[in-house]
Amino acid sequence: MFRRLTPFQLTVDVGLAGLCFLARATMAFDNVVLWGVVLLMAGALAIRRLSPALALGVAWLGAVIQMAAAIPPDVSNAAILAVLFATARYGERLVRWIGLASAIGGAVIASAYIVLVSGIFGTPDGVAVFFRGFSVSVIGAVAVLGLSWTLGLLWRTWDTARQNRRDKLAAEQQTIVEQERNRIARDMHDVVAHSLAVVIAQADGARYAGDKPAADAALTTIAATAREALADVRLLLGQLRHNQDEGPQPVLADLDRLVEQLRSSGLVVALEQRGAPLPLAAARELAVYRIVQEALTNALRHGDTDEEVVVLIEWLPDAAALTISNALRLPAREPTPGHGLAGMRERALLVGGSLSAAAENDHWVVRARVPA
Repeated sequence: MFRRLTPFQLTVDVGLAGLCFLARATMAFDNVVLWGVVLLMAGALAIRRLSPALALGVAWLGAVIQMAAAIPPDVSNAAILAVLFATARYGERLVRWIGLASAIGGAVIASAYIVLVSGIFGTPDGVAVFFRGFSVSVIGAVAVLGLSWTLGLLWRTWDTARQNRRDKLAAEQQTIVEQERNRIARDMHDVVAHSLAVVIAQADGARYAGDKPAADAALTTIAATAREALADVRLLLGQLRHNQDEGPQPVLADLDRLVEQLRSSGLVVALEQRGAPLPLAAARELAVYRIVQEALTNALRHGDTDEEVVVLIEWLPDAAALTISNALRLPAREPTPGHGLAGMRERALLVGGSLSAAAENDHWVVRARVPA
């Protein structure tokens, strides 16, 4: 019912209403009730943007009291124009239509009231004069009150169109930004990946040809560091293309927590590791984690959750071999390829590994190899 206004907007509205009330207070008052009418009109003016519906009700209350006390039209009634404007400009759908009905109904009632209080029934042709005066007054009142409401609706329509243009422009700018990010990603890959590959080749060549143990060890470190940097750069480029948020990335130590989360969701998971774990770069640990996460998520969504899902990590001399197997729901049907499988393959490829996923004996089996 109440709209959110800034302190500045609220101060302006209340200040304007207060100034109008003070300006009217300097004029003559023929009736004590008129003070109440002026106060109600000022109140409606003050809250017209805060609550158009309440402002309309307050204005109607003031008008009814004015007519009940047989008070002629007053300059304070001009606040009704601002209230009708606000109902169309800021009000909800129902309030807008009530505002339109108030403009039309108020024009008819006000016209009849003005003609009646003019005392024309005392003339010989009072009835005829009444209808003529009423007709002219209705036309003028509908024009004035209806114009205020229409201007509010037009302003609202203009604001909506302007907001739509801003949203469209923001979407276009976002598209341009994404295109620029992809272009930067391609340029970075062409330049940085090529340079690191050359560094690796040169370091390996120097290590094989070197005679000094210290130089051999240094060149070995250079080659290993460059390989890890290349994997990290490839991963960062993939994140850049997909506009992922920066933040802490999970590692292999978080796999137990991941498994427990899925177990709490009703999935029976067996996690097994064979062999001595190898040290992996951060990018490769992230790839292993994400592949296991996506495979278990697919098993929860598409597999038979009554059967055990087996996650096996075999530590080979130069790689980590992943096998995730889950039973398919009967009748057995292969999952429809989607972004998940494509994402797993891309993560494996980004760190120089491989991944395959296929149905085997009523089971969906994901196999991946992440080099160490």
